Amino acid sequence: MRLVLERFLHNAGALLAVTTILFFMFRLMPGTPLAAYINDNLNADQQRLMLEMFGLDKPMWMQYFIYLGNLVHGELGLSFFQRRPVLDILLEVLPNSLILTLTGLVVAYIFGVLAGAWLAWKRGSWVEGVAVPIVLASRAAPEFWIGMVLLALLSFNLGWFPSGGANSPGMFYTSEWQRLVSLDYLQHLALPVLTLALYLQGLPLLLMRSNMLEVMHEEFVVMARMKGFSQWRIVIRHAARNALLPVVTAFALGIGISMGGNVVVETVFSWPGIGRMLVTAVANLDYPLAQGAFLMIALVLITMNFVADLLYGVLDPRVRHGRAG
Repeated sequence: MRLVLERFLHNAGALLAVTTILFFMFRLMPGTPLAAYINDNLNADQQRLMLEMFGLDKPMWMQYFIYLGNLVHGELGLSFFQRRPVLDILLEVLPNSLILTLTGLVVAYIFGVLAGAWLAWKRGSWVEGVAVPIVLASRAAPEFWIGMVLLALLSFNLGWFPSGGANSPGMFYTSEWQRLVSLDYLQHLALPVLTLALYLQGLPLLLMRSNMLEVMHEEFVVMARMKGFSQWRIVIRHAARNALLPVVTAFALGIGISMGGNVVVETVFSWPGIGRMLVTAVANLDYPLAQGAFLMIALVLITMNFVADLLYGVLDPRVRHGRAG
């Protein structure tokens, strides 16, 4: 529990640092956040009232402590453009981003882990010589290019999947759950997930392959061979478990990173998520909304970092006992 508490306090401090940087970064940018609303048609009194309405008339240090106090109560401010609470707007698009990110990561990492272990087993064969360049090419290809190719082939030419959005026009659902599990939603989700999975699968595959090649020469693997265990049992039950440690860390961190990096995928497929909303918020100079979105992404990233650190100790007792010592 002491180690868990230490990690929790460390991540809480990191979140506070990110919050502080985001707050001052947006307010120290050139121009006024209300440039889209304050113009020559408004007199001085009207401009002053508008600044007071958004709390921008107070000193910077006072705005900062007010902002921290509001965060404790779960308030992220009011959107300049939509005139709605930022938290409500974020919660509307958060499920779409989480579903896209988690589904794409799960598909990419399941394929990457299995394929990486298999390629390590086939070390030096023609299979490895063909597969590794293909994986490197898919990893190096830009996300927007992969998305456009899939759109051209599977949507525009073959018509198997919709070209964008999360639901077809005119569709009505009685609840959010019904919408998320509907066939129409899954069809719209397929191409963004496939694009994200093709882009992400290279990291777990190459990482798993590299770790497996190192682990296969460890003493416990040699001992398992001397005991007469089958090759598949040695690879899966002995070597793969230890090789999974960096992959687990990469997966947990990839959730937060992918949520922030899905701007391209969500834009290409018009997917209503946090990434696409960030583009709209920045274009509209909606600083509270952009700030809240960045803060939510940072919260997910720091939380996943905390989870990865705990999983590391569960999967590898040496890490847990080493810290305790």
